[in-house]
This record gives sequence, structure tokens and C-alpha cells, in this order.
Amino acid sequence: MSSSASITLGAVNVEADAPRALAAFWAQLLGGTVAPGDDSEFAYVSAREPGGFAMFFQLRSDARPDRQGQHLDLTVPWGTRVVEVDRAVELGATHRWDVLDEVPWVQWSTLSDPEGNLFCIAEHPPAT
Repeated sequence: MSSSASITLGAVNVEADAPRALAAFWAQLLGGTVAPGDDSEFAYVSAREPGGFAMFFQLRSDARPDRQGQHLDLTVPWGTRVVEVDRAVELGATHRWDVLDEVPWVQWSTLSDPEGNLFCIAEHPPAT
């Protein structure tokens, strides 16, 4: 059996209480476009650019779990994390906490989207 390195991230799937509203938040944050339609159970956000990832939102079928098993780590250029965190908060995110000195190769802020899903905005210092 041969190994292949052709796997890429196509989309992130998220259960939501209000799929279209949550899709609109993520489209504004990431720069994608919400697919047209008026379906209240599904919404799709296109990738901002070729090779990027899309997001698919579907109506939540069960109660929100007490603990989130995974989250998105988003990367921004060094020196822009605070500006991007502020922009995310203006769009409806909640700033939770910052981790600035745990390791030397990354600083990040943890936020939650309007429905409480955690995500991080991280910056890596330039190589010296």
C-alpha cells in the first residue's frame, strides 16, 4: 500500500442553533461567501481562496455538549493578532483569554463565536 499526501481540508462542519446566522459571522470573519438560499437548517460558506477551507453549518440535532472536543486555530501575521481579535469581537465573537508566554513560537487569543464555539487567533514571531 502506498502513501499519498494529497489529502486537504475541504470543509469544517458545525452544528448550529441558527445555521445561517452563524454562517454569516464566519463568512465575515474569514472572507468567504454564504451560499444563497433561505433554508433554515443548512448554510454553506465558500472558501475565501483556492486551497482554503469551506464551512458547512447544519441545524443542531442534540443539546450542545458540555465540552468542545476540537476547535479552529486561525493564524494571522505577526503583530496583527490584537487587531484581528478586536475585529472578531466587533463581528459578535467573545474574547475569552490570551496566552502570550507559554511557548516562544506562538501567542494566541481564545475566543468563542456567537453560539459559543471556541476558536483561537494565533501569531507566530518572525524567524530570526
